[in-house]
Amino acid sequence: MPDFRSPEFLRSHVLQTMAFYDGRCLDASGGFFQAFRDDGSVYDPRTRHLVGSARFVITHAMAARAFADHARAGAWHEAAAHGLRFLDTAHRDPVQGGYHWLLDWDGRDATVRDATKHCYGLAFVLLAHAQALRIDVPGAADGLHATFELMERHFWEPDAQLYADEASADWQLSPYRGQNANMHACEAMLAAFDATGERHWLQRAGQIAEAVTLRLAQQADGLIWEHYDKHWRIDRDYHRDDPANLFRPWGFQTGHLTEWAKLLLTLEARAPDASTGLDRIGRAQRLFDAAWREGWDAEHGGLVYGFAEAPAGGYAVCDAHKYYWVQSESFAAAARLQAWQHYDRLWAHAWSHFVDHRYGAWYRILSSDNRKLSDQKSPPGKTDYHTIGACLDVLEAMGPTR
Repeated sequence: MPDFRSPEFLRSHVLQTMAFYDGRCLDASGGFFQAFRDDGSVYDPRTRHLVGSARFVITHAMAARAFADHARAGAWHEAAAHGLRFLDTAHRDPVQGGYHWLLDWDGRDATVRDATKHCYGLAFVLLAHAQALRIDVPGAADGLHATFELMERHFWEPDAQLYADEASADWQLSPYRGQNANMHACEAMLAAFDATGERHWLQRAGQIAEAVTLRLAQQADGLIWEHYDKHWRIDRDYHRDDPANLFRPWGFQTGHLTEWAKLLLTLEARAPDASTGLDRIGRAQRLFDAAWREGWDAEHGGLVYGFAEAPAGGYAVCDAHKYYWVQSESFAAAARLQAWQHYDRLWAHAWSHFVDHRYGAWYRILSSDNRKLSDQKSPPGKTDYHTIGACLDVLEAMGPTR
């Protein structure tokens, strides 16, 4: 197997993953194709999901910055600009403001299939503008601040120090509250700081991190439950009958525990003197340790999707499937914690089962015993954003001397 800790390997893997999408994801008529089979063929040319539209901007902008001397850097820059234009035109709601969640794109016009407003979606729009700003895409700075203003005006709840989750097309809030939108909002705030150097982004990232990983976690024995009511009390029944829901799965999400560990350590690296009662390093270690203890599959390898409290005490796996993003975020967290044995085991499992060594990129989901469940490698929203971002995050964590 390769040396998974080698910067050369990580850079090469990012380029190989980008190569799967290069030449087939950009739709000259607008945005990006978002639905690919294992061999790269497009199985749905019309669906445009807000998350997928934003994530393709993010991956192309990150690649253009990380590989500025690469022959494809200019094309990646233009792809990011192309995608940002689509986000800010086709996805934008010209009447109510904000961004439509789901579109049908016929090559000329967009038909809105779902006009719901999601803070989760806005978090990725914010992240897309931040990453685009880092490579000087026109309009990115204005879009960054406009998106933040939308989030603040419609979703921010000062008493909770958290963002509400979902609103109707005309911005009427639903009673549902969730941690996932806040986790990605924290991620986006960190990227906005990297793009601008303005420390108010770090302040907001720190507020969210403390609210989720300290205050909300007090309701769940120090771990992070996914779903809450409008008063930010745990809702243990939400999606109990749908544990594999794409954006709101039931239970403790193994990958979200490790993703929060990564974000806490990223925040600590940027603002080590700005914690307000939250031991970020200690919390990151505890969340990672819990994810590994409850989620590592000792028989088949890899981290499972989710676990929950067992009736007899302790925890039990509630979804044993293996998801690509869980492994990716977890090896990034392991690198920041310098938990290199865990890092190597995660990569070895992914290299053997998730990485498509024929066509490139990663399979999205495997069974508990690592069988591929579908030939839909990259459905709308995937884009291999987690894999590409995790590799680049490990390179940052290693530092310039590695």
